[in-house]
Amino acid sequence: MLLLLMEGGYPIKLALAVWDKRISPVLDASKRLLVLEMEGGKILSRTEHEIRGDDPYRRAMQLAELGIETLICGAVSRPLAEMMASQGIRLVPFVAGGVEEVLAAFLSGRLPNPALAMPGCCRRGGGGWGWRGGRGCRRGRGGR
Repeated sequence: MLLLLMEGGYPIKLALAVWDKRISPVLDASKRLLVLEMEGGKILSRTEHEIRGDDPYRRAMQLAELGIETLICGAVSRPLAEMMASQGIRLVPFVAGGVEEVLAAFLSGRLPNPALAMPGCCRRGGGGWGWRGGRGCRRGRGGR
């Protein structure tokens, strides 16, 4: 599904929430973003940006101001996920692994990927992900 964003040949901005060369386990607490400008599946530039504040609205606005279209991250709270969606930012949540490994999976169209799902995340078992009363993922279609 994410490969469709890259096939058009137009520039996109992708961000990865990072911590110590890995995907940050919790977006709400993450302080750093790796931002990539890409076109036609090729990386044009890589920059790091600091995320300031704890307020979901302020965090979402910072990413919107950077022009982020897709954000790959670990766990994310429902309020922050909703704020990101309201700014038109597509989330790829519950991802774990090294930044370069995750980026390679994205570039080859292999995200979401059960091998790169956070420990305990339902996607490891092949089910979908969704919200369960704000407490993380749940299995199945429709999420009940």
